[in-house]
Order: sequence, then structure tokens, then C-alpha cells
Amino acid sequence: MTTTYTFLGHAVHLIETGGYKLLVDPFLDGNPHAAAKADEIHCDYILVSHGHADHIGDSIAIAKRTGAQIICNSEIFEWLYRQGIENVHEQHIGGACQHKFGNLKFTNAQHGSSLPDGSYGGNPVGFLLTANDAKRIYIAGDTGLFSDMAFYGEDGLDLAVLPLGDNFTMGPADALKAVKLLNPKHVVPCHYNTFPLIEQDAAAWAKRVQAETQTTPHVLKPGDSLTL
Repeated sequence: MTTTYTFLGHAVHLIETGGYKLLVDPFLDGNPHAAAKADEIHCDYILVSHGHADHIGDSIAIAKRTGAQIICNSEIFEWLYRQGIENVHEQHIGGACQHKFGNLKFTNAQHGSSLPDGSYGGNPVGFLLTANDAKRIYIAGDTGLFSDMAFYGEDGLDLAVLPLGDNFTMGPADALKAVKLLNPKHVVPCHYNTFPLIEQDAAAWAKRVQAETQTTPHVLKPGDSLTL
């Protein structure tokens, strides 16, 4: 069994593990750097970190077409149900659940969350996945730096995926501090260069990660994959 991570652009992630495909924050149509269109994607689960349009994205359309189960917080769960989506699993911060693909825990994320129609989207989250092959992946979601990240790395992380863009999330300096707190084997930056306001030099950041930590950075282009 292998676990593979694919970066699809902005903050869209695809994890393939044990025969299951997990799509995270599928902002594809309308994303200028997306590696695929929403109608090209096939998945078994959709993980939604929060309600902003560049994260909940095409979740409804993909779920209706594929039958994928959406996993999200309680407020987004209720909103999706009103949109006619019934195959939804609700979790909340600090709670873990054993799914078919592995154990998924919702983590804290320092951000906001409103839904596309302006309604309240509850607290934003990150994801801590322990796949059935024991690979551990932390997807921080949209967040600023916070010291509790150190706890998420205590049991070891094979991969951390961190936002880099600044302005809306942590920027390069804080993302480097996050790497030092988490101490993952590998790190991938995301949520940068999609729009002018979040343009960053990811290669320069990766050089600092390599020089100052034991973590191996990977600056992936949309569509690139990493096998853990």
C-alpha cells in the first residue's frame, strides 16, 4: 500500500491511499492555476476546511456527479444539506473519526469562514490524517501560525502542507516557523501565487527550510505528485 499526495493548484489537494481518493478544498473551476477541471475529477471523499469560495469551490458539483462523501464541520454540513447534499459526514475541531481510508482528525486553524451566500460557515479547520498504511499527513488549511502546531507533530509527520501566501494566511517567515514546530519529513507549500496579492518566492522559502531544518521541502507545480 502506498499513499500519494498530488498538488492541484492553490489549496487543492488529492490524497490517494488504500484505493481511496480524498479531494481537499476543490477550488478548480475559476482557479487560474488548477491542474484539472471540476468535471474531470473523480474521488471518493471531499474534505472541506472552511466555507470561503476558494476552498468549498466545486464541492457540490463534484459530490453530485461522483457520489463522493463530503467531510466538513457542522455548520457547513447543515448548509450543504440545504443545497440538497445528503452524503455528508460532520466532524469538529479536536474530534477524530475512523473512516475507511484511515483516521481523520480536525485541527485548529486561525482564520475565518463564511459561505458563498454570506451565511456563517463555523470554525475553519485543518486536517490530520493517519492513513491505513500509517502515513501521517497534516494539511494546515488557511491559517496563521500558532504554537499548538508542535502537538500535531509529536507523533511524527510524513508530510505537512502549509500556506505560504501571506495577507490571508501565514507568510514565508511564519511558515518556516511552522516547519520547525511540526518537524515533518516533507513539506509542501500551497495557497500562494494564485493571485497577485499572495505572490511569493517559494523556491527561496524552500532553500531556507532546507538550510534551517531537517525537513525536505517540495515546491510542486499544479499536477505534480509526491509518493510517501
